[in-house]
Amino acid sequence: MNDSTTAPPDTLLFITSQCGYCPSVLQSLGELVKLGRIGRLEVVNVEARPDLAARYNVRSVPWIRVGEFELEGMHSRAELEQWIDRSGNPQGLMDYYSEHLAQGRLAKVTDSIRRNPAHLTALLSLAGHPDVDLNVRIGVSAVMEDFAGSELVQQHLPEVIALSRHDDPTVRADACHFLALTGSPAAIPVLETLNEDADSTVREMAGDSLQELRETLQA
Repeated sequence: MNDSTTAPPDTLLFITSQCGYCPSVLQSLGELVKLGRIGRLEVVNVEARPDLAARYNVRSVPWIRVGEFELEGMHSRAELEQWIDRSGNPQGLMDYYSEHLAQGRLAKVTDSIRRNPAHLTALLSLAGHPDVDLNVRIGVSAVMEDFAGSELVQQHLPEVIALSRHDDPTVRADACHFLALTGSPAAIPVLETLNEDADSTVREMAGDSLQELRETLQA
């Protein structure tokens, strides 16, 4: 739930006159505004303002933005309230990324992090959960690869190093890959340590990542 001192999120809704689900979503959001669960509701008709639809990359309606979350399709009032509760909450952001990655929507997560670089922390936190769904774990790696060698990934090197010390070998193995993606010389001693890990999979990943990183630095 949102902290009582946190301002309710603003909401943006894109609709069309032909959309069968839009009236229901609009009604739910209107009720939530009246209850104070939403600070402000802005409604845009795509047919009247295609320029705004293009700006927000709206491809289907109803399209809803609740705080930092972008949602597509029909959502019940209960579902909308759930996303309101998650807004401004680190766990909520992890849930948002997890759902997108589980459904293969990697571009959504990548775009979100590009707009909000600090949100990379939530992605790395997902990687730190050993029981996370395999599709989500693969998705995290794919998104990280999109930012390979960037200043953003290098800034989060301390968090990646923390993952490399996790109790679970699956998390440590993923951390090896992320360390190589940083393109940072500071990752070399960490990988050298992981190259002597008790787990054979981690050692193998560390060796491959160490070679990859050294080739990147020599290029």
